[in-house]
Amino acid sequence: MTALQIPLVVTLSYTAFMAVLIPVYLYRYGPTNFLYFCDIALLFTLAGLWLDSPLLISMCAVGLLLPQTLWVIDYIFNLFGKKTTGLTDYMFDKERSPFLRGLSLFHGWLPFLLVYLVWEMGYDSRAFWAWTAVSCIVLPICYGLMPPAQPDPGMTPVNINMVWGFDDRKPQTWMSPNAWFAMLFFGLPIAVYWPTHLLLQAVFKPAG
Repeated sequence: MTALQIPLVVTLSYTAFMAVLIPVYLYRYGPTNFLYFCDIALLFTLAGLWLDSPLLISMCAVGLLLPQTLWVIDYIFNLFGKKTTGLTDYMFDKERSPFLRGLSLFHGWLPFLLVYLVWEMGYDSRAFWAWTAVSCIVLPICYGLMPPAQPDPGMTPVNINMVWGFDDRKPQTWMSPNAWFAMLFFGLPIAVYWPTHLLLQAVFKPAG
C-alpha cells in the first residue's frame, strides 16, 4: 500500500488545519516557534502527505510518538489538577486564548494520525538517522541562539525543545546547563528515537 492510497479527505483536512495554524502561530509566536520538534513534524507531515513520502512521515513518527505520548499524559493529569512534568502548563495559561490553546491540541491527535499514516504507507527505516540529523541541527540552535527559560516570557518562545529544562520559567538546577544540553543532545537519539525506530520497524511493514 502506498501513500497514494491515503484518502484525499485526510490530506485536505490536514492542509486546511495547517492553513489556519501557520499564520496564527507566526503572528502570535513568531517564526522561531517552528523550531519546536512538534511544529517541525507538523510541517514535515504536511509535506509528506503531498509528496507521498513515507520517509518524511516515518521521521515524524520516530521523533514524536514517545514525546507526544508524554504530552498527552501530562495534559490529562493537568486537567485533573495534578502537576507532573509541566510540559502542558501553557495549555492552561489564561494569556492564551481558547482558540490558540485549541490549535495546540494537535499534540493530542498528531501521534494517532502518524500511526495511521505509517500503517498505510509503511515504515521507512532511514527515518531514525534522518530525524536524528534534524535533532542534531535544531538543538544547538535552540540552546545557543534562542532565549533561555525566563520568569515572564509572555508569548515569546523560550527554552525551545526543553534545552534549559522542563520549566519554561526557570532553568533546571539539577546539573550544569552544558551537561543538561549534552544529556538531551545524545540522550534523545539513544533513549527516545532508537527505541521508537525499533518498535515501528517491528510493527509496521517496510515502505516500498
